[in-house]
Amino acid sequence: MTKAAQEAAGNMAPASTGAASAPDAAPPAPAPGTSQISVSRGLGAWLATHRTSLAFSSYQTGQLFLVGRQPNGTVSFNQQNFSRAMGLSWSNGRLYLGSLCQVWRLENMLRPGERGNETFDMVLVPRNAQTTGDIDIHELGVDSDGRVIFVNTKYSCLCTPDLTHSFKPIWKPPFISKLAPEDRCHLNGMAMADGRPAYATAVSRSDVLTGWRERRHEGGVIVEVQTGRIVTDQLSMPHSPRVVDGRLYALDSGRGQIIEVDPRTGEKRDIAFCPGFLRGMTIHDGHAIVTVSKPRDGTFKHLSLDGELKARDAEAWCGLLIVDLATGNLVEWIRLEGHITELFDVTAMPGVACPMAVGPDTPEMRGTISFDATLLDSAPLSQAA
Repeated sequence: MTKAAQEAAGNMAPASTGAASAPDAAPPAPAPGTSQISVSRGLGAWLATHRTSLAFSSYQTGQLFLVGRQPNGTVSFNQQNFSRAMGLSWSNGRLYLGSLCQVWRLENMLRPGERGNETFDMVLVPRNAQTTGDIDIHELGVDSDGRVIFVNTKYSCLCTPDLTHSFKPIWKPPFISKLAPEDRCHLNGMAMADGRPAYATAVSRSDVLTGWRERRHEGGVIVEVQTGRIVTDQLSMPHSPRVVDGRLYALDSGRGQIIEVDPRTGEKRDIAFCPGFLRGMTIHDGHAIVTVSKPRDGTFKHLSLDGELKARDAEAWCGLLIVDLATGNLVEWIRLEGHITELFDVTAMPGVACPMAVGPDTPEMRGTISFDATLLDSAPLSQAA
């Protein structure tokens, strides 16, 4: 890292921390227009034990949050603005983020042993933004060839970036007759397995403009990408299919349930109820980390989730929940109160203790410059030119 980059890193905003509290303690009321973050007392220890940090996004406020553990053990929060921040994917030390009209690639600018602000062991800098236009990018992943693959919800297909056009479609569900900007089935989630897309979730099999809205309560499906086979159906607004050790998990969001699905028979098993609308999930070390959101404009109406919350005398959360998949117990949590009420995706970043990011269109982005001087030192002048 160059001296200029080190100075820029030194000027970066310090990490904020979430206040730890008991599960039954009401978080303090935030000031108008702000959000208060509280965390479970054991979250910092959980991150250390499982050797990971987390990233999550809020499309509502257009923010990327990075959660880590500072050297003194307190939980660190770093946030940056990305317009309509949506899907996240952590791959080979890179963070990919889908936004309003771009797919961002963030790279770690630190070399081994370096620290930003004497605290952060990873400083993620936006190095590329592939422009797609507003196609309602949802989840994304990286295949075995290093290609970014993302869910194009507006056009009901899976895509890769294209150097000339907005996107290159590579797959659509068999029940979609044509690619049109109509969000016909609300294709939203994608599971990667063996380096390729394996399963996708859709809210319905509708093939007309926004037809999924009338099928939210039980029209949802998981589709096998390779064959087009409907693996299971009668789901309520499913999201975030994930394959881990050959087992298929998903979010039955309209019911508030994390589920496991037998990919051969389609049989479903509830794992845990979560108090909020589920939209994102990552699985790490035997745990599901999920985002939950509060209702917006009656979005829980006619969904089983609404009745489940009332039956449990509960209010919907906005935050992250960490669930032990073996027991279904909610073991740790992050809760947001105030201005932020909706989150989208979450990803684990194994091996990273305390990350931070540099946001686009910020003084830090303009002033944070790094290069690998060893390349110039080791190459003959003729080759360097």
